[in-house]
Amino acid sequence: MADEASGTSGTGAEAGSVRVDAWIWSVRLTKTRSTAATACRAGHVRVNGERAKPAQPVRAGDEVRLFHAGRERIVVVRRPVSKRVGAPVAAECLIDKSPPPPTPVEAAVVGIRDRGAGRPTKRERREIETLRGRQ
Repeated sequence: MADEASGTSGTGAEAGSVRVDAWIWSVRLTKTRSTAATACRAGHVRVNGERAKPAQPVRAGDEVRLFHAGRERIVVVRRPVSKRVGAPVAAECLIDKSPPPPTPVEAAVVGIRDRGAGRPTKRERREIETLRGRQ
């Protein structure tokens, strides 16, 4: 009973819940668990729309949004796993609803300032934000 409540039931905790940082690492969204925990602490991980701390539990059906490596990953938890699994098994543990990664042309659209040009003015900053597509 205590194992079920803590989410540490044996090999994969399929029936219960798992820490969000461990799950992100287990299904290979990040290379290391410490990277996943750092992303959680920095506010780059959301579970069901709410900012997640590293120890927040995730269950089957939860939506996890991770901003990592310059893109947002949106996945739905199919099966919580606490141990790192192979790529084919990891693909079965999540449903990927992420938008396609940006093409190299889209990723290269960045305003470049001359070195030593100083801080941008308010007008220049607005132009840079418009170029990046933010408002």
